Amino acid sequence: MGFGSYDESEQKDQSVEADEDEAVNVHEDHDTGDVEFQSDKDTEELVDQLQHMKED
Repeated sequence: MGFGSYDESEQKDQSVEADEDEAVNVHEDHDTGDVEFQSDKDTEELVDQLQHMKED
């Protein structure tokens, strides 16, 4: 066998015993959250800055 190859016979008939009560639920602590920021610039200055960025 060369580098990065594997024997497919080792991959079949694998069973995993897992207790679903102890399994990790990746969506359990999913939080949509809120984002806030503060700026010293007013809305007009921010819009102007955005326009300059779009032009570039």
